[in-house]
Amino acid sequence: MSLAIAMLAGMGLDAMLGEPRRAHPLVGFGRMAQAIERRLHRDARASGIVAWCVAVLPAVALTAGIAHLLAQWSTWAATVFSAAMLYLAVGHRSLGEHARAVEMPLRAGDLDAARGAVGRMVSRDTQALDGAQVAAAATESVLENGADAVFGALFWFALLGAPGVVLYRLANTLDAMWGYRTERYERFGWAAARIDDGLNYIPARLTALTYAVLGDARRGLRCWRTQAPQWDSPNAGPVMSTGAGALGVRLGGPAPYHGVWEDRPTLGDGIAPDADAIAAALHLVRRGVWLWLCITVAVALAAWRIGGGWHA
Repeated sequence: MSLAIAMLAGMGLDAMLGEPRRAHPLVGFGRMAQAIERRLHRDARASGIVAWCVAVLPAVALTAGIAHLLAQWSTWAATVFSAAMLYLAVGHRSLGEHARAVEMPLRAGDLDAARGAVGRMVSRDTQALDGAQVAAAATESVLENGADAVFGALFWFALLGAPGVVLYRLANTLDAMWGYRTERYERFGWAAARIDDGLNYIPARLTALTYAVLGDARRGLRCWRTQAPQWDSPNAGPVMSTGAGALGVRLGGPAPYHGVWEDRPTLGDGIAPDADAIAAALHLVRRGVWLWLCITVAVALAAWRIGGGWHA
């Protein structure tokens, strides 16, 4: 029951406050990771594994130790600590803020502002995009980051509490820093990329299932089955193909990266995306969050009643 309360509190804090504007712990972690990289970088997988362990494991161990000590002292103190860790790890409100910064200029016909805003969400060259392509990029980002920044965090928090969500968020951060197939990171970043893939494997598929259940389930599941295997990422493929199908929009396709248009498989099935597609994707993620919270509370209440007390 305390875990369910902590989850509700953590998501409530995110809804009310959003990401901390100053002194976000992940910013400090990013700087520490850069220092570790400068010290330990070698063109070898073993070097990347050591660097990942040095960056992540002490923080996870510290979180687990604090959570354990607080639980011995006060269930409420442990619950507050867990809620704070979830709040710092999840990015539901931030995702909405970034997406609406694209949606609103598109509705107003300000394509330049929409391009600038979507450039803060994706890594492609946004100045070459037309209105539909801007909407597609933002919609893809909402669907994918719904899994990465929201449902993945909720999954590992539900499974392992505060240490689980810290492990997940730090691993996800290192993947964003080191998980590139470039000359510098091909071997050094291998561990960061593979660990993130492993941690996201189940959450991504639960996210895809959530999108299907809350949207056009038949079309979403069909797109998952036929389109996801064509996508490079083993986790983004199921999430984005199912989400696009559930929304009834067509995503994917060619996109510009570093001045070159790259062919990408089609995702989803239906109309070309516009500002409404961005809003629909946000609504889909929001309803998914409510569904996950309701399921968590229902399971916690059932366990509490069966166990007959707070510690059930």
